[in-house]
Amino acid sequence: MKIAFLTPEYPHPKTGSSGGIGTSIKNLAMGLLAEGCSVRVLVYAQKEESVFYDNGICIQQIRNVKFKGLSWYLTRKKLENIINTLDRDKEIDLIEAPDWTGITSFISPKKCPVVIRLNGSDTYFCHLDNRPVKWVNRFHEKRALNNADGLLSVSQFTADSTNEVFGLKKKFTIIPNCIDMNVFSNGNSSKSTNSNGNSNDNSNKDRGHNNDNTILYFGSLIRKKGLLELPLIFNAVVAKKPEAKLILVGKDVPDIISGHSSTWQMMQGLFSPAALLNVTYLGAVPYDEIKNQINTATVCVFPTFAEALPVSWIEAMALEQPIIASNIGWAPEVIDDGVNGFLVHPKDHLHYAATIIHLMENGDLQKEFGLAAKKKVSEKFSIQKVAQQSLVFYQSLIH
Repeated sequence: MKIAFLTPEYPHPKTGSSGGIGTSIKNLAMGLLAEGCSVRVLVYAQKEESVFYDNGICIQQIRNVKFKGLSWYLTRKKLENIINTLDRDKEIDLIEAPDWTGITSFISPKKCPVVIRLNGSDTYFCHLDNRPVKWVNRFHEKRALNNADGLLSVSQFTADSTNEVFGLKKKFTIIPNCIDMNVFSNGNSSKSTNSNGNSNDNSNKDRGHNNDNTILYFGSLIRKKGLLELPLIFNAVVAKKPEAKLILVGKDVPDIISGHSSTWQMMQGLFSPAALLNVTYLGAVPYDEIKNQINTATVCVFPTFAEALPVSWIEAMALEQPIIASNIGWAPEVIDDGVNGFLVHPKDHLHYAATIIHLMENGDLQKEFGLAAKKKVSEKFSIQKVAQQSLVFYQSLIH
């Protein structure tokens, strides 16, 4: 089968920066290749027109059309023509796009089925953030959903919330995000090699003797991911456990509500003086370094308010890390509370802090959660499982 993805982002040096949508597409594309499919990724909003291959995936860069007042429409028609040409030349059988900003709202291919996969629309995230959505984004996102031939969602919560915010009664097939278990196979249950080439034993059997007391958050520094709650949580941790350390990894993002240019600067004012001394912000780092930080942390925390189905949680789980995440909406679809992690509301600062301390001081529980988490990822979130589920869905749309 020949699958195409239409996306504003893809994780490759030639295509620019990429977030969760691009990572999810690449993971799924690799899984579909392994199932014998051919995969083409159409990346719009690019600086140049180009076609190249990335590990067997055909990447087609597409420039947007620039015409005052009509760029949005002419770009969509350009994409429609590209899709029709690829379909006519038997290069693709089906195209999938994300719900974000509704790029397919005025794209109606002659024969090629269009699938929308919910990873969280702008309307969805604005709803979770309790802030107004741009009417134009809501219009395009709703129109794209109504025009789609097939509808997928990465979580049931996202599907239900999307129907609610748009006033729809659509049926979504639930297929979660995925990760490559081969990339996340070293984990804490094996030895890793440091930058000097020396072997570091990060095995879970040593968790009870882990004296680092390191709490790790990785992801964008942004309000919706609970980063303005995390300082207050960490203050309470340090008050009871002065040796605790917090490491933050990820891009600093402007705050859309206050207009402040830096979430990190806002966070610094919320830490107690004692807590701030124990905080290290590394900024955005290469992917391999993130894996290293996950491996060497004691616990990972994700006090977020708004997600669809977070890949970062799955990555930490695959590396057998114990996690304390938020208990909102989508969370129970990823983590089973008390089985492979803990779920706590981000605004319950004292409870969240107490849960962190409890897990940091219990090496056996860390190991138990880590092993259970990796098992959950292997059974539900591997690229093999998700690619096979997606392929069955795609085939149901091809007549």
